[in-house]
Amino acid sequence: MGIPVLVMGESGSGKTYSIRNFASDEIGIFSVEKGRLPFNKGDDGEPRKFGIVRRAKYDSINKAFEKSNKKVYIIDDSQYLLVNEFFDRAKETGYQKFTDMALKFRNLIHDINEKLPDDVIVYFLHHVEYDSGGKLKAKTIGKMLDEKLTVEGCFDIVLHCLDDGGEHYFLTQGKGLSTAKSPAGMFQERIPNDLKSVDTAIREYWQL
Repeated sequence: MGIPVLVMGESGSGKTYSIRNFASDEIGIFSVEKGRLPFNKGDDGEPRKFGIVRRAKYDSINKAFEKSNKKVYIIDDSQYLLVNEFFDRAKETGYQKFTDMALKFRNLIHDINEKLPDDVIVYFLHHVEYDSGGKLKAKTIGKMLDEKLTVEGCFDIVLHCLDDGGEHYFLTQGKGLSTAKSPAGMFQERIPNDLKSVDTAIREYWQL
């Protein structure tokens, strides 16, 4: 079973920037809405030229999973899988479309868990919003979908990406302020904005 990981944060908080230290041939990127990356080099100063599937949808993501042998995938920005379908079906009346949207998103996560090899990790880079209690959570497209799908409940690891005056970092535990979470002892509470080091820590923790 593969491992889905949720990396959530506001626009500009450094979610996409966090992938900069992977090698160019190490990962597959599904860009749902954007087409370009906010960097061209890693911290080592070496150029990064990642292969990107642009305007990715559920079918193109699933087909790539079937054909590729990569160990790391990035879905950027994953909430647009929901948003784009919502606008595509905006003229439909009734609540069935919300059920369909939730089911497709949940099924994508379940397929990663059930069909991909044990050592494949898929990172969902996802925007955030505040719930009625003031807690930061993964963004969806409204109350109806929230009632049908608690996004964070589908993930064992949820990282909260933040920008503290120009310094990007991840929080690994929400402590009531956000829905961030991670297994005990996997990470420190605050870690650098470097998804490559996160990936290494996950593999060491679960001995992948």
